[in-house]
Amino acid sequence: MTTMMQNLPRRKFDVVIVGAGGSGMRASLQLARAGLKVAVLSKVFPTRSHTVAAQGGVSASLGNMSEDHWEWHFYDTIKGSDWLGDQDAIEFMCRQAPKVVYEMEHFGMPFDRNPDGTIYQRPFGGHTANHGEKPVQRACAAADRTGHAMLHTLYQQNLTAHTQFLVEWMALDLIRDADGDVLGVIALEMETGDIYILEAKATLLATGGAGRIYHSSTNAFINTGDGLGMAARAGIPLQDMEFWQFHPTGVHNAGVLLTEGCRGEGAILLNGEGERFMERYAPTLKDLAPRDFVSRSMDQEIKEGRGCGPNKDHILMKMDHLGADTILKRLPSVHEIGLHFANVDLTREPVPVVPTIHYMMGGIPTTMNAQVVEHVDGANRVVNGLYAVGECACVSVHGANRLGTNSLLDLLVFGKAAGDHIVGSNLKNQSHKSLPADAADKTLARIDKLNASTSGEYSQEIAADMRKSMQQHAGVFRTQALMDEGVEKIAAIRERVAHMHLRDKSQVFNTDRVEALEVQNLIEVAQATIVSAAARKECRGAHMVNDYEYPADHPTMGLGRNDQEWMKHTLWHSASNSLSYKPVVTKPLTVDTVPPQVRTF
Repeated sequence: MTTMMQNLPRRKFDVVIVGAGGSGMRASLQLARAGLKVAVLSKVFPTRSHTVAAQGGVSASLGNMSEDHWEWHFYDTIKGSDWLGDQDAIEFMCRQAPKVVYEMEHFGMPFDRNPDGTIYQRPFGGHTANHGEKPVQRACAAADRTGHAMLHTLYQQNLTAHTQFLVEWMALDLIRDADGDVLGVIALEMETGDIYILEAKATLLATGGAGRIYHSSTNAFINTGDGLGMAARAGIPLQDMEFWQFHPTGVHNAGVLLTEGCRGEGAILLNGEGERFMERYAPTLKDLAPRDFVSRSMDQEIKEGRGCGPNKDHILMKMDHLGADTILKRLPSVHEIGLHFANVDLTREPVPVVPTIHYMMGGIPTTMNAQVVEHVDGANRVVNGLYAVGECACVSVHGANRLGTNSLLDLLVFGKAAGDHIVGSNLKNQSHKSLPADAADKTLARIDKLNASTSGEYSQEIAADMRKSMQQHAGVFRTQALMDEGVEKIAAIRERVAHMHLRDKSQVFNTDRVEALEVQNLIEVAQATIVSAAARKECRGAHMVNDYEYPADHPTMGLGRNDQEWMKHTLWHSASNSLSYKPVVTKPLTVDTVPPQVRTF
């Protein structure tokens, strides 16, 4: 097979970036401006990356609407993370926030404005003034199309900087040598079906999330965890994969996202009795409590028979009281989504919503410079030549639950940090390392096996069963028995993935082959999630397990969180399907540690 590798076409770059969303393009902009030869691979046209779907805003303590400080943002993020976020990385992100937002403004991003010309900011779930005292307006918004504005701005800037885009290409595997260094990727040109070796002095994964492991998801169909699959197959563990955020307001029966910006602008949630129930669960923040909290409260109302509709299976979000002018000015996309997906005019009537899978807090473990790390002998060891940013990475600024608007901030801060670190490593004066002789063997064997298949299941049949199983066994509320059963079910589905049948053997734009390769990535993420979840015997952030629920005043496990045993990061290893753990960083860079406390809102 090594002779086959010799015949594969090769291309050399200083840096290969996999993914052309917000984080990938923020990094590529830094690199291209520094004169490095950069290739950015994307399965879809860059402006169709999933960042385009982000609605609500990007957080930064600009203080344009009322007093604000980065320390308050820092505190909110740690509390939101349920004390699983690394406090050094969180401080770095919150301190950088104003700077990266002003950079985007200077790049031409069309933020909404206040009458005095400053950037408009709206309230958002979990963001408070003075360490939880009251809601604060911190989300810098471009109506409800903030991600759209950001992605288009970054794409334009990258065109100006002459970044090279390889559009409709899919990265398949990392190339790793005997020293453990990453030397590039094996990639598929989807149009022709040709396999390429893309050599790089540095490789950056920016492949986004993997929400398509669940049946009901706000994520695009391209969010198949490709970067995570590549990392897992290359022997790199995946961190904190048990923590998945359910967004409180997905359109009932459609899953399409309605931004938290709705509640930021003043929308309220109502149960079947017409009650504004969040006042019971979160008396201070009400409808603007963090997402994990609101999702569980909604689910609780439905479980206790106070849901809406004939089946009492959803909640209503009401915003007609805001007035048509405000809705059409600040939330135009939401108004369109209401009409198209729920047949509801939001200026006149409420929209049915349910919690829907939205965001992956875990991912590929990295440093603040976005360098990928392995935990060896009690310390982080850098994987030379490999970086990860955005949703596929886990710097651990989100911990067990991400605050809304911190995702767009994460991709800007760490996309830029990755670019700066790569530029600072003086790649121009380095040469490419020699590739191992078997660099492409495993990838070619995977593809050959699919091409040679004569019988077996279709990839999407297996994927559908995986999604149903994950929805059932790793949902908003979990039980130990459900998760344990899920571990067995997903292991059985993994066996089926190994025997997929490719019906279409053609080369040119073979979507059957692409989907089969995506399912091989999805199963890595699904197994990492369910195994990590079943092992964590506590409630923390988005991981809420009925068996471990305790009242807030419990002496050791307030609200079910067990800091003694479980204030640590999970690491899942694919080859052995086993777990290890590493400590949470509780020491910030310059300020005092925020000690753990029971989360109330």
